[in-house]
Amino acid sequence: MVYLQLFLSFLKVGFIGFGGGMAVISLIQQDVLRYGWVTEQEFVDIVAISQVTPGPIGMNCATYVGYTVGGVGGSLLASAAIVLPSLLIMSIICYIYDHIRDRWQNNPVFVWTMRAIRLMVVVLIAHAAYTLMSPATFPDGQSWVIFAVVFVCMLLPVFIPAKQGTSRRKWLDTISHPIYLILLAAAVGMIEYLT
Repeated sequence: MVYLQLFLSFLKVGFIGFGGGMAVISLIQQDVLRYGWVTEQEFVDIVAISQVTPGPIGMNCATYVGYTVGGVGGSLLASAAIVLPSLLIMSIICYIYDHIRDRWQNNPVFVWTMRAIRLMVVVLIAHAAYTLMSPATFPDGQSWVIFAVVFVCMLLPVFIPAKQGTSRRKWLDTISHPIYLILLAAAVGMIEYLT
């Protein structure tokens, strides 16, 4: 019975917990204290440990509460339950997008809309980067060069049109892929700062 309560509790948090880590803590706290899985002081300790542990605080909290209630099985169950709604929703969106893209990929309105969405994502990332820019995070000109190179590579597919399936499209997709950009920035940073 406790496993079912644990699963349903964290499934609910996964479905209605919008706003990031600290926003879901109160949702988790309600059920955890209502079922008496941990005391208030233990929950405060769980939140503190979840904040310093790498990863999302909601996921860390779910794993820790699950382990406290049901051992390894409980931690796996709570972790799966909190992730399942996001996984399902994103899978449905990706499925729908994949079918829409195949049908509408040559429609100019669809192409323009996808470009606009990409551009807005770039703007949001640029804004987040701008808020982090300070002398502590960008201590010298080399840091700005690394940032500029990665930023330009990220913008290339937005501003350079290329048909799907062409070698130019594959090159643009490769050079702007987030993993490659992270590796590029890391390599340039190591060359600049370790030599």
